[in-house]
Amino acid sequence: MAVQTAAKKERAPFDYDRYLRPKKLPHIWCPGCGHGIVLKSLIRAIDASGLTKDQICMVSGIGCSSRTPGYVDFNTLHTLHGRSFAYATGVKLAKPELKVIVISGDGDALAIGGNHFIHTCRRNIDMTILVYSNFIYGMTGGQYSPTTPQGAIATTSRFGNIEPVFDCCDLAKAAGATFVARGTSYHCQDLEKTILEAIRHKGTSVVEIIDQCPTYYGRLNKLRSATEMMEKFEKNGTVSVKQVDKLPPEKVEGKLLRGILHRVERPEYCEEYDKLIQDAKGK
Repeated sequence: MAVQTAAKKERAPFDYDRYLRPKKLPHIWCPGCGHGIVLKSLIRAIDASGLTKDQICMVSGIGCSSRTPGYVDFNTLHTLHGRSFAYATGVKLAKPELKVIVISGDGDALAIGGNHFIHTCRRNIDMTILVYSNFIYGMTGGQYSPTTPQGAIATTSRFGNIEPVFDCCDLAKAAGATFVARGTSYHCQDLEKTILEAIRHKGTSVVEIIDQCPTYYGRLNKLRSATEMMEKFEKNGTVSVKQVDKLPPEKVEGKLLRGILHRVERPEYCEEYDKLIQDAKGK
């Protein structure tokens, strides 16, 4: 008797065009840049969240990553360098029903915007912050950033960076963010799931996303291709939080953890602010 196998149900291709602004394309990102991969994971996470385009406001500052809102069909704000968190706070207080997503880079969020980043996490305002971390200032000329590894070459550290790296996730947790995670452009499917969890979380959620800048960081540090850079995220750079307990210490030492690193619940700022208003009206 012939064994019959059920035919696999074909799935329609994902419709990215639904979320993009075609007239704004082609984008400005260099060939091999990881930002396009991150955008793909972000769009898929938003689609899975069930939120409509009108329920989202995407805010960014200045930098390669901050061009993202220009390409997507949501309510969007492209603001000043390092000031996206201040604008996003204003949007959330004025329209608390919106899901606010902040797109930022490692320089934009952790250098010029560092103080705003800290206090946004401290307040626990309900917004999702994505920090695209490619170890360098890409748009403004290849200067070293707060996440540039020690010894790495940049246009402002021609003999190697001597400054220690700023750990975005440790900073976010210490400052009070109630959801902290890390992903990479290599692990794009895991990244999609992580961003979805961040969007669903009520409070300040921070996702650091390690991705590649082949044009500046790659060339200056003799990494031959974007593919080589991405493979380093898998082989030498990161380890999943789901695997860490099963690995010997030498396999974990010096690597960044990826996945959800911290998740707690505490009162959300806008709700507490509204209670304060109601109490004041009642007196």
